[in-house]
Amino acid sequence: MNCLQSWPEPVVRVQSLSESGIRQIPHRYVKPASHRPSVKNNNVSSSSSPTEANIPVIDFQNAFSDNQTLRLETLKSISLACSKWGFFQIVNHGVRPELLKSVREVWREFFNQPLEVKQEYANSPDTYEGYGSRLGVEKGASLDWSDYFFLHYMPVLLRNHSKWPRVPASCRELIDEYGSEVVRLGGKLMTIFSKNLGLEEDYLLKAFGGEENVGACLRVNFYPKCPQPDLTLGLSPHSDPGGMTILLPDENVAGLQVRRGETWVTVKPVPNAFIINIGDQIQVLSNAIYKSIEHRVIVNSDKDRVSLAFFYNPKSDLLIEPAKELVTEDQPAVYQAMTYDEYRLYIRTKGPCGKQQVESLKCT
Repeated sequence: MNCLQSWPEPVVRVQSLSESGIRQIPHRYVKPASHRPSVKNNNVSSSSSPTEANIPVIDFQNAFSDNQTLRLETLKSISLACSKWGFFQIVNHGVRPELLKSVREVWREFFNQPLEVKQEYANSPDTYEGYGSRLGVEKGASLDWSDYFFLHYMPVLLRNHSKWPRVPASCRELIDEYGSEVVRLGGKLMTIFSKNLGLEEDYLLKAFGGEENVGACLRVNFYPKCPQPDLTLGLSPHSDPGGMTILLPDENVAGLQVRRGETWVTVKPVPNAFIINIGDQIQVLSNAIYKSIEHRVIVNSDKDRVSLAFFYNPKSDLLIEPAKELVTEDQPAVYQAMTYDEYRLYIRTKGPCGKQQVESLKCT
C-alpha cells in the first residue's frame, strides 16, 4: 500500500495530555459545533451522562438449537438486525467470560505502563501496527481523543509477535487465545449471514479468501478521561471499512453511539456480550441488503475506557463486489468492484469520514 512511511507531524499521546492536568483540550481535538455530542440536534445529552438505548440483544446459542422454531426465530432476528440496525449484541457466544475479563485487564495494564515502555511499540502509517494515537495522514487534520494498539492476527503469515507487547507478561498469550476464539466466532457469524441472505453457507467466507486467508486484526482502544468531553469525540463518525467488527466493550462506561436516522443513540453494553456490526465489505457483497451503519465514540470526564475491536476482513487483494445471486433486473448491482487494499487506503489516508467511502463506490 502506498501510504506514507511516517506521520506528517509529531504524534501526541492523548493519555499523556489527560494525565497532565490540562483543563482545556488543544484546538486540534475540538470538533465543529454540529459534530459535538452535546448539540441538542443529536438527541443525546452531554457525554458525561449519555442517553442510553439498546441495539438488539440476541442469544447466539439459539441459532444452533435443535428446536427448529427457536433456531429460525433467532436467525430471523439476526437478519433483521443486520438490515435494520447494522448492529446487535450477542450473549452465550461460546467465549469464556474469564477470558473476556482477563484480556480487558491485560490491555488496561498495558496502557497504564510508563510512556517509554509503550513507545517501544510506536506505530507508523505504513502498516498502523503498534501503539498509535491518530488515524489518517493529512497534516493539520482534526484529531480524536484516543490512543490505540493495532495488530494483525490473520492470516498467520502476517502475525509479527515482536510487535505484540511483552508487558504485561501474559499479554501475548492472551492475544493468541482471544484471537483464536474470536476468529472461530467470526466464522460462525459468516455462515449465518450467508444462509440468511439465501447464499451457500460458505459463500461469504469464500469471498473473503477462506479460513486460511481471511484477514483479522485487533485494535485495542483507550479513551482517556477528558476535561471537556462535550467538545470532542473519542472516535469520529464512520462506518467500518472491513467486513465485520466483533467488539468487546468496556462494561462499566458507555461510549459507543450508533446513528439511527438523525439520532445518535448510546449503546448500553450487556455483561459478557460482544457487539457485532456489519462493515462496508459485507454491505457491498450483500448488495446493500445488510447495512454498515455510521457510529462514533463519546468520551467521559470522570472515567477512561478500554474496548477491543476485532476486525474480520477479506483477503486484501480480492475483488469485492455484489454477490451475483443477489443481483437481479429489479435489484441491479449497487456497487462497483474494488479490492479491500484499495478500499482501506482511503480511510488510512483521510481518517474516519462518515459513509463517504462506501457511497463513493455506488454505480452511476
